[in-house]
Amino acid sequence: MAMVTIRLLGAPVIEYGGAPGRQPRGRKAWALLGYLVLAERPPSRRRLAELFFADAEDPLGALRWTLAELRRAIGGPELLSGDPVVTALDGTTIVDVLALTEPSAEPESLLTVGGDLLEGVELESCPEFESWLLVERRRVAGAIEARLRQNAIALLAAGQSNAAIPFAAKAVEINPYEQGNHELLIRSLAASSDRVGALRQIAICEDLFRRELGIGVSGSLRDAAEVRPRPGPPLTGRAAAVSQLQAGRAAIVAGAVDAGLQCLRQAAALAVQCHDKTLEARALAALGGALVHAIRGHDEEGAIILHEAVLVAEQAGERPTSVLALRELGFIEVQAGRRKTADEWLSKAQALAETDAESAAILGVRGMNSSDRADYPAAFDQLGESAELAARCGDPRQQAWSLSLVGRAHLLRSEYSQAATVLAETLELVRQERWIAFLPWPQALAAELDLYAGKLDTSAEGFEQAWALGCQLNDPCWEGMAGRGLALLHAGRGDYPGATEWLDLALTRASREPDRYQWVHAHVLDTATGTALDRSDGERAQGLASSLASLAARCDLRELQVHAQLHLGRLGDQRATAAARSLSADIDNPALRALAQS
Repeated sequence: MAMVTIRLLGAPVIEYGGAPGRQPRGRKAWALLGYLVLAERPPSRRRLAELFFADAEDPLGALRWTLAELRRAIGGPELLSGDPVVTALDGTTIVDVLALTEPSAEPESLLTVGGDLLEGVELESCPEFESWLLVERRRVAGAIEARLRQNAIALLAAGQSNAAIPFAAKAVEINPYEQGNHELLIRSLAASSDRVGALRQIAICEDLFRRELGIGVSGSLRDAAEVRPRPGPPLTGRAAAVSQLQAGRAAIVAGAVDAGLQCLRQAAALAVQCHDKTLEARALAALGGALVHAIRGHDEEGAIILHEAVLVAEQAGERPTSVLALRELGFIEVQAGRRKTADEWLSKAQALAETDAESAAILGVRGMNSSDRADYPAAFDQLGESAELAARCGDPRQQAWSLSLVGRAHLLRSEYSQAATVLAETLELVRQERWIAFLPWPQALAAELDLYAGKLDTSAEGFEQAWALGCQLNDPCWEGMAGRGLALLHAGRGDYPGATEWLDLALTRASREPDRYQWVHAHVLDTATGTALDRSDGERAQGLASSLASLAARCDLRELQVHAQLHLGRLGDQRATAAARSLSADIDNPALRALAQS
């Protein structure tokens, strides 16, 4: 039997053995096929009839005819059947949009992607489908972008910089407003000895961001053009490498980041010199982790080094280092909102984990990913198990980290009593540990609870402390959360100019680095949009809501997608209101569902 390929990217077409054959008739058939293929769970026939054929004399009859038409075109009488409707595609049928976002995708196929999802398939008579399609186009583009980035980083880590260039360039083409994509391309060009090309790409990025976004780029962009050779060590031998690794770790913990990074780079170079793969892997993992956590704006370089750490650790059979590096790679992807690639790294880490401490850390990041995506059942399970394992193995910092995310989830679900209990435990652990670098996060969450409880003075004190400490730590995430909270306080007092000023500051701080935590960025955007609507500033609200809708779709922030659609609905888009209700139905958050139905 000839292989059937369903191409939904660009102008849709069905191919048989590589050649076009019989095609479904009408745009609604294509729209229905795309919806069924990409649906998270099989939809009911009644739902499909309402979505696509509400204007037909016999909606269910029109649906039956269209499904039959699709079965004839694909060549499978058992496909797209039942109620709910199951696609039942087998190994003889390939769907391009699904295949391209899988880890097994042929890398070269990513370079030929062109056009939007279901290009040209617009249905004015189906406004809810139109809203769904807009969200899916952004989500799919984000998934393909993530896969391109993974290929570019892996090739750079393997020393194949020339091969990395087309993947990084394609990521820039898909999303030119993400500085990290430009940075990957610049690093690929620089590593390929094309310094002129790297500097030219810096100039292109600077001009683009200044012209289109009205902002500058971070210093890490220019750093990317400098190929940093590993230093020639003045000392030799394994003892010197171990000493540099220990000194680097200690310096990072003490806050002497530049000195720590220099020691870790030296440790990796010494390990190579003495042919110690185990030590090299540990040094690379420590260096990559430090670039991710100890210094802002260096996630791209950190990801490349962590990839290299995984490769070396596998060669050395260094399981604990593999687990650490894989988890850190997953964390980078979670913060950036690249859900699928995040889950892939974390699944690999979990498969190798053997200790409670390793499992606790991995489950904490997996719970963060699930919570960001508003998969609350999974998040509560993962974060709860993480906290239990951390308590059992005596890791109070991991316990506090995971519990803080449990508290955030309860807060977002308006389960304020449960949130207060969990956050009180979190703050107690953080203070016992004197973990100042993490304190602003639970402080801001607890202050928001105080605000909703009417404890305005206590709330103000909590937000102000979180803001001051976040600024001292120079952490965009903490500053964004605390600034948003201070804006909520001003709005609650009717001081909308003050609230707007704080929200502008929070947005600037939360998004100032290319490796920002996208959930926080979107969370602040959501509050800024709602505040603009409350003060009847439609022009400001429109721009903010559009930015939120795009970001939430690309980063698969499902709950914030609902909020974006509700904001657009308040601005007069009835399609968006219907889309919000539909999207909220699949999210286990009673508070969100009630908001969408109000």
